[in-house]
Amino acid sequence: QVQLVESGGGLVQPGGSLRLSCAASGSIFSIDAMDWYRQAPGKERELVATITSGGSTDYADSVKGRFTISRDNAKNTVWLQMNSLKPEDTAVYYCNANVRRFKYWQYERYWGQGTQVTVSS
Repeated sequence: QVQLVESGGGLVQPGGSLRLSCAASGSIFSIDAMDWYRQAPGKERELVATITSGGSTDYADSVKGRFTISRDNAKNTVWLQMNSLKPEDTAVYYCNANVRRFKYWQYERYWGQGTQVTVSS
């Protein structure tokens, strides 16, 4: 079994910053890409940022220049640094990891429990 534990969400004023973290633990042989998704009220879940095991990153257009995704492979941890936050960034943020539990096994997607980010004055 694999578990992803998120932290770092909260209430912040527009223009403020938050740093989300997500640590994977359990039966892990290797982890490929790690991602951050978010889901705002009344909207579908969307991909915010992704990072490969080699460190290549990609971002949604709405967060480019403001958010930074990073990871530590030795710690099985991914972070999302969020700067210049806007009210439209308000959502539940979920981390995702593509995990190979054992050698030769398929990669499977595991999700964190979600952490609330609220941007409001």
